[in-house]
Amino acid sequence: MTYDAPLADVWAMLADPAFREEVCDFQHVIRHDVTVEPRGEGMRVKIDQFHAASGIPSFAKKFVGDEINIVQTENWSTHTGGDIHVEIPGKPGDMTGTARLRESGGVTTETVDFTIKVGIPLVGGKIEGLISDLLLKALRAEQKVGRDYLSR
Repeated sequence: MTYDAPLADVWAMLADPAFREEVCDFQHVIRHDVTVEPRGEGMRVKIDQFHAASGIPSFAKKFVGDEINIVQTENWSTHTGGDIHVEIPGKPGDMTGTARLRESGGVTTETVDFTIKVGIPLVGGKIEGLISDLLLKALRAEQKVGRDYLSR
């Protein structure tokens, strides 16, 4: 994700609970709870959100029910990088990865790298693909909201 803003501005945006709530609202999350806690040079972000399971294929819906609870925890050790863990409580599988910020010429790029694992025989791979698609949509939403946020 790229932003036409210096790294300090992007960092401030990522540390703003209002920005995180805007991203949830943009995605039409049913309900959410956002906490951001400073930690040394970094921060800990926790987003506990509930999405409607509408549009999810039937093979996956039987595993998640009518709504999907997703808990995203980010532990940023510095202003330029942190670890991300995403889980669906009570369901087999999770996503782990990293986020890195890099500025060049006043433009900041956020690079997110994830590994998705779902421990369900036979359909695990299909669910991993579905989660990957949902994650990509969420990152696109974050970038759109972020660009709007930074333009204000």
